Amino acid sequence: MARISGVDLPKKKRVEYALTYIYGIGLHTSRLILDATGIPYDKRVHELSEEDAAAIRNEIQGKYIVEGDLRKSVAMDIKSLMDLGSYRGLRHRKGLPVRGQKTKTNARTRKGKKKTVGAKAK
Repeated sequence: MARISGVDLPKKKRVEYALTYIYGIGLHTSRLILDATGIPYDKRVHELSEEDAAAIRNEIQGKYIVEGDLRKSVAMDIKSLMDLGSYRGLRHRKGLPVRGQKTKTNARTRKGKKKTVGAKAK
């Protein structure tokens, strides 16, 4: 099993899709990495040689921010918005949708379980 950036890639999947299991790498970036290393898209992960895996590893480490570093960067960006007191920061702090969605009827994922107000709870 190929281990790249601390993630075990699934053996049976094609390399272009398996690389998307790494946080910060989507399908487009995956294809860019494979083009740069010269590995065909339709190759399976278990068919990769050690040289191929090392080439992918070096390409990712050299050009992309992935996994822990990217998560830390995103968390710091959100924290700085909250510290500034910007509108987006306040929405993050309150646990409400940040990108302008309506909240009267939807937004249950962000707001959590419904809290009944004024009616008798069953």
